Amino acid sequence: MEIVIVITELIGTAAFAVSGAVVGIKKNMDIFGVAVLGLTAACGGGLIRDIILGKLPPVMFSKPVYALIAVAVSLAVFLGVYRRKELWSGRAFNRTMLIADAAGLGVFTASGMIACIQAGYGSNAFFTIFLGVLTGVGGGLMRDIMAENPPYIFVRHVYACASLIGAVVSYILWRATGNTVTMFIGAGIIVIVRFLAAHFEWSLPKIRR
Repeated sequence: MEIVIVITELIGTAAFAVSGAVVGIKKNMDIFGVAVLGLTAACGGGLIRDIILGKLPPVMFSKPVYALIAVAVSLAVFLGVYRRKELWSGRAFNRTMLIADAAGLGVFTASGMIACIQAGYGSNAFFTIFLGVLTGVGGGLMRDIMAENPPYIFVRHVYACASLIGAVVSYILWRATGNTVTMFIGAGIIVIVRFLAAHFEWSLPKIRR
């Protein structure tokens, strides 16, 4: 079980690092800025989760493999774009952001819930679901604030709501399916909702001026 969670979180870390790196490149940051933004996107949600759960030092410091992978992936994205600038377009940016953010959002929402359950708070539905969503969106929120962008969770098609849907369904199924299956179901639901929302341009109501 533990190794499955670790491997899944490493995949999510790499995915979120890609999203942070492409935002940094889009904002014309240098290689250091791109690496910092990738690290923030990849580890920010887990950092918030661990602090709330009182797990100190946070995992990104006690197990630096997460931070190292985030930085390595960010640098790889920077160097890849640096060598082949002609591949970088608005469409490529949007597609990359969708795939990377959907994968990271799904994995970290689910892992945030599992961490909460393993800490002994599984009977508290609100806390478990809230912490899952916060873990999923936290890194992206910090990334956007640092990049001076409108937070992705407030302006994109059904983003935080996709995390919430996956978290609620996962919690409902958790006692029957167990931690591992719950994690994959939750992550899968979130990814599917994000792709459907982007494809069909689902949006929440808002006031237009």
